[in-house]
Amino acid sequence: MARFLERLFGSETKRDKAIRQAPLVAFHQPAFGFFSDRAGPGLVHAGFHRNAVVYRCVRLVSEAAASIVWTVLVNGAEQRGHAAETLMARPNPRESGTELLESLYGHLLLSGNAYAELVTASGAVREIHALRPDRVSLMPGPDGWPQAYEYRVGDRIRRIPAGEADQANVLHLRLFDPLDDHYGFAPLSAAQVSLEMHEAASRWNKALLDNSARPSGALVYSSGDNLSDDEFKRLKDELENAFQGTGNAGRPILLEGGLDWKPLSLSPKDMDFLEARSGAAREIALAFGVPPLLLGLPGDNTYANYAEANRAFWRTTVLPLVQRTQGAMAHWLQPRFSEEIRFEPDLDRIEALASEREALWRRVSAAPFLTDDEKREALGYGRRSPV
Repeated sequence: MARFLERLFGSETKRDKAIRQAPLVAFHQPAFGFFSDRAGPGLVHAGFHRNAVVYRCVRLVSEAAASIVWTVLVNGAEQRGHAAETLMARPNPRESGTELLESLYGHLLLSGNAYAELVTASGAVREIHALRPDRVSLMPGPDGWPQAYEYRVGDRIRRIPAGEADQANVLHLRLFDPLDDHYGFAPLSAAQVSLEMHEAASRWNKALLDNSARPSGALVYSSGDNLSDDEFKRLKDELENAFQGTGNAGRPILLEGGLDWKPLSLSPKDMDFLEARSGAAREIALAFGVPPLLLGLPGDNTYANYAEANRAFWRTTVLPLVQRTQGAMAHWLQPRFSEEIRFEPDLDRIEALASEREALWRRVSAAPFLTDDEKREALGYGRRSPV
């Protein structure tokens, strides 16, 4: 039987082995992951391009953050039609403001860094373009601070001076990394182990589906004589062509000549491995700040829990990302304008937070000790303009 299984499943292990009488201790070294770089195109390709959980998390966060309307405050008061509002609505001829922000948020989540370049003409701001982080290299000066940025496209390298705070043409957004002075640390890098586990489980399930990772059963040849080479080759070809693969699932096997079929089932250890895939998916979602319930992962799928998870997603993930981007963008553009400019998110247009805003309006309206102007300020509208 051992020889038959070795020939059937392609084992090259020799049968004749020396046997040691001393106890045997086996040490197993964990294998390397599918990708070793902690950031860069390799990790992005393995995550965003090939993993549905990562892809959905990045799309969910970046699209939600880019959908928030920016309110422009000039000298502390909201102003419509300001040059900063026009610039953010149409930053360049190829993109809208939503597309530009979605690119910046996506780069920040996948690479931990996002770059935007400012184009000026005749002293006025004309365009804003997003730069791919994998093409940007930061060049520190003698004092350690950024001196220039190099943007590489193929064999061409364009050097962009960093400049002073009031002359910077490149905005560098980065997520905090305590061990790097210049580059940020991406959530995808923090979820690398979980990403490898999810990838390994997916490959394992795919191999089972193709009936190549392990046999679903074993043919036992109970006759005393061994099969000839021609008989063995014919039997192996019949098994591969007629019973292997998803298209032949469930087909009955007709046995003859002393053959017996012994089914093999998954062990509890194998079943735990399948559960690890769901756990890895939840950890990936946790690294991106997305509640697993929003991704359809196993959990309490009630409407109340979904609404709470969606509200927490906007409050703890989307809004902090938008507010830090707005602060950095306003600080970057401020030297180009004579007035004091500031950006704020328009919370009234966020449907997921409508219930919170409604509750706030009720509490403020029911406060008899507040004047109308104080109520307007509490709701973020400012005082009425004098007639």
